[in-house]
Amino acid sequence: MRVLITGGSGFIGRHVTAALRAAGYDVIAATRRPAEMQRRFPGIEAIHADFNRDVSAAVWRPRLADVDAVVNCAGILQQHSGQSIDAIHVLAPLALYEACVASNVRRIVHVSAVSADIAAGTAYANTKRQAEEQLATLDIDWVILRPSLVFGSGSYGGTSLLRGLAALPFAMPMIGRGEQSFQPIHMDDLVATVLRALTEPTLARRIISPVGPETMTLRQIVQRLRAWLNLRPVPIVPVPLPLVRLVARFGDWSGDGPMNTTALRQLQYGNVADPKAFIDATGIAPRRMDAVLSAHPSQVQDRWHARLYFLRPALRYALALLWIVSGLVGLAGLGGPTIEAVMAIGFSAIVAPWAAAGACLVDIGLGLGLILRWRPRILAAAQIFAVVAYTVVLSFAQPNLWLDLYGPLLKNVPILVAILVWAVLENDR
Repeated sequence: MRVLITGGSGFIGRHVTAALRAAGYDVIAATRRPAEMQRRFPGIEAIHADFNRDVSAAVWRPRLADVDAVVNCAGILQQHSGQSIDAIHVLAPLALYEACVASNVRRIVHVSAVSADIAAGTAYANTKRQAEEQLATLDIDWVILRPSLVFGSGSYGGTSLLRGLAALPFAMPMIGRGEQSFQPIHMDDLVATVLRALTEPTLARRIISPVGPETMTLRQIVQRLRAWLNLRPVPIVPVPLPLVRLVARFGDWSGDGPMNTTALRQLQYGNVADPKAFIDATGIAPRRMDAVLSAHPSQVQDRWHARLYFLRPALRYALALLWIVSGLVGLAGLGGPTIEAVMAIGFSAIVAPWAAAGACLVDIGLGLGLILRWRPRILAAAQIFAVVAYTVVLSFAQPNLWLDLYGPLLKNVPILVAILVWAVLENDR
């Protein structure tokens, strides 16, 4: 069977792609970054597709030549610059599904979410539900999967946040009393469901909610993850909802991590369904979270990732503060100290003010770029170039600064290392 998968580079999509290939399926990945997909999965056929733009069935028809089934794992939690949640959740998938009908594709597996309900009151839930309802009207064998919280050997988004909370050193903050409900399902059980949905005739034209066998509160999940990480228990600190909303709004503005107003509303709405209905429909017996975690002990890289989760944004904002304050202090001293310092390294009295002002503006620009998360690779290279350039120029002009009591040049060494660490951590995919 030849299967086209979308969203194959995402957390769920990567595992589904790997399982499809292991099961002998001929897989074609439609993705924005085909070269990246081929590096991850050597030998896979990958084509360029962009759910933000590919909203016409005519665009998808040529891509469906000899395709027998489609698995759609694409999705975003909240709309950001350059991304349209309507396009990604509704317009592009429906264009793809209409093309499937015209191309005689036999089956569509659409991965949604258990909380995709209009009552949740978010654009995420509304668009997910809209796509489900319109897919259900098409004359094709479709299967809609609505999983609860998915956990696995790796993590991304919300599951990374839970691990980060579990690894905090002195206390674990909790939204309210941490009584929000989930039914965690392991990635392997969800992937097995996707594979069964591709071939099982009895699952055609059904909505199925893959959920774990037990309902767990947010508090219980985080405590269990902390034990799995082999960290000693710490007190749980309830965080008032108004403060959580404030943090979520900051997440909306910064785009930093999965904590935003959409995530908060979906969390409060609930993420549970009937596990018996899932088992009866698929014949798959999902495993309890405790059983899976016990069978797969955490490794040192799991603890590193969890402990670095909140340090990553802290490092980014610390570097941003360094650059912005350096630039502002320099601009404030343009009338004297800054000009004198620039002239001391060889600039003339005419050029020095312009060179000083330019350097200060570059510093401020680097800081703002960090806050806005603008093109991390380019920004990392620009920071390294700036630090090295300042260090080299000052080393030739005033080598005595290396022995200065306050270490103005020596401090550039740990700053360079911090930039390199930030550049590694910033890529979370």
